[in-house]
Amino acid sequence: MIVVNDRVTLDDAELDFEFIRAGGPGGQNVNKVSTAVRLRFDLKGSPSLPEDVRRRLIGMAGRKLGADGFLTIHARAKRTQEANRREAVDRLVEMIVAASIRPKLRRPSKPTLGSQKRRLDTKRKHSETKARRRDNGPPDG
Repeated sequence: MIVVNDRVTLDDAELDFEFIRAGGPGGQNVNKVSTAVRLRFDLKGSPSLPEDVRRRLIGMAGRKLGADGFLTIHARAKRTQEANRREAVDRLVEMIVAASIRPKLRRPSKPTLGSQKRRLDTKRKHSETKARRRDNGPPDG
């Protein structure tokens, strides 16, 4: 059991780990040992996620969410399977925690009467200044 917060607890059976070979530096070991981890989580079918968290997480997932509804996280930075496994789970937990935060509703404010009058007064003064600069037509001659 992975406790994310007071609303969300993930069952270990919901997480599907696949160990694959990681590229990059590492000497001969990189060609022999599958240390990189691909974590798959059934985002659309998980019974552990509340519906509002699921909707926000789907919006946040981007390219990590496949057409089949599975969220895929790759971890390959560490040298051991266990470290990469922990990193992938930590990233999943971070995403769920971020999706658990309800966004604040924006309530548009109304400009005050004084600010409206100041804005119109400034516009009028600016217009008068520009009107004084205008040419009064072609010269007679």
